[in-house]
Amino acid sequence: MKKILEAFGELLTIMDRLRAECPWDKEQTFESLRKLTIEETYELADAILKKETEDMKDELGDLLLHVVFYSKIGSETGDFDILDVIETINQKLVYRHPHIFGDVKVSNADEVKQNWEELKLRQGNRTVLGGVPKSLPALVKANRIQEKVRGVGFDWEVKEQIWEKLDEEVSELQKELRKTKGIRVNNPENYQNIEEEFGDLFFTIINAARLYGIDPENALEKTNIKFIERFNYLENAAQQNDKTLRELSADEMDTLWEEAKKALH
Repeated sequence: MKKILEAFGELLTIMDRLRAECPWDKEQTFESLRKLTIEETYELADAILKKETEDMKDELGDLLLHVVFYSKIGSETGDFDILDVIETINQKLVYRHPHIFGDVKVSNADEVKQNWEELKLRQGNRTVLGGVPKSLPALVKANRIQEKVRGVGFDWEVKEQIWEKLDEEVSELQKELRKTKGIRVNNPENYQNIEEEFGDLFFTIINAARLYGIDPENALEKTNIKFIERFNYLENAAQQNDKTLRELSADEMDTLWEEAKKALH
């Protein structure tokens, strides 16, 4: 622990010096750092999915630097400092874990989440969904919304019921698409309804993933990575035959795609 505290103290000292002497660090504000923090968070997320622990260590260090940087700026404005940040999270953790630091009894992780949501409401969040960040990507936001309302009991009684809802949403989307009758989908007369039905379908698929314990963001990103790898295989195979993808027939593409699936799993 002593070594950890010494290393953290050194980081704070380095930050003080950078803020005082580095032209770039001097210019930074809460707002200018925001986009960089978001970028660092996504870089950490990439490293986690790839299971690259060295990169995870590096990206976690970058995020820790950002925490220290924001705290340094906060101390200069007189709003808060690193001690305030640490004490606030310590207090929050103790308050939101009464089953550890108090006499509340829980039997599983779901009950812990339910307690969290109730405690947040008592602590000042006026609505269940009031704490969902507006700037979250839509897929992540949908999953977070569903998790939070589950915490107060708003959820399917039987998870298999979600498949009936999914069939219903697919049917409603198909109904709207049939109404186009050759009219361009982006025509204002039908675009809004179709967009809404696609949104309902996406929301339901995300809900289904959550009900079965699957993180939809991770699942989709892994599929993105898999698709990119297979498509790159297809491109390379075409180039080795002195062809572009446009010069390949549909059958040739299908054959190469199946090869990619077997080669890359």
